[in-house]
Amino acid sequence: MQQSINPSKWYDRIWAAFIFFTRLPFWRLYQPNKEAYQTVVEHWPLVGWLTGSAMAAVLYFGTFVFPYEVAILLAIITRLLITGALHEDGLADFIDGFGGGGTDRQRILDIMKDSHIGTYGVLSLILYFLLLFSILYSMSSSDAALLIIVADPYAKMLTAQLIQMMPYARTEETAKSHTVYRKFDIKAGISLTIQGLMPIAAYIYIMYARVDWQMLVFVPAIALYFLYLLIWKRLRGYTGDCCGAVYLLVELTILLVSLIAVR
Repeated sequence: MQQSINPSKWYDRIWAAFIFFTRLPFWRLYQPNKEAYQTVVEHWPLVGWLTGSAMAAVLYFGTFVFPYEVAILLAIITRLLITGALHEDGLADFIDGFGGGGTDRQRILDIMKDSHIGTYGVLSLILYFLLLFSILYSMSSSDAALLIIVADPYAKMLTAQLIQMMPYARTEETAKSHTVYRKFDIKAGISLTIQGLMPIAAYIYIMYARVDWQMLVFVPAIALYFLYLLIWKRLRGYTGDCCGAVYLLVELTILLVSLIAVR
């Protein structure tokens, strides 16, 4: 049975999200109750406001001091430092599991839980970072910075739907973080949607004459759907690694589509 959380401690859930999804010492300032960590996905896009803004600021202002290529690398490193490469670790494990596990559900889960990185995982990270760098380098620094701020929370909002669409593939005891995310109710779902849509809605309003907003909004959602079908077919449930991998791939889709959608 899912444990309920005292509604008066909404701030516990926000603190838990920032502590869980970043390596910044928020835990020194406040310690939320243990149950709050079951709800961290509900404020994942809010964390994206922080990580996206930090990455965008380093990229944009870094060009005042360094060549554009260096500013992009520093921006990527900034987010890796803030998150502790949490999502990138998920991407590597996800590709290792789905690449080397075949159709055997338990083997896929075992490979994903293994702390060692395999060939598929290494190649996935190399290709991911090459593609991310190339996409950002293809834009102006201002366009790239704005899109990062938009893409981060929007991709997290979309990816959060995985926990509504399927059950957790492991048990709480065998989970890497020993935490199983709870399915969010209507109130939490509305909050999650607002967190993810506010930046992209503001971006579309500002860039309306230059952006094909339907492509920017719906193509990433289609990418999420196909990733969901793959995960459901192989695992019949999600894991934390699945969430991290899907987030990065959906965010990459947003940035890639923007090369066509933004005129």
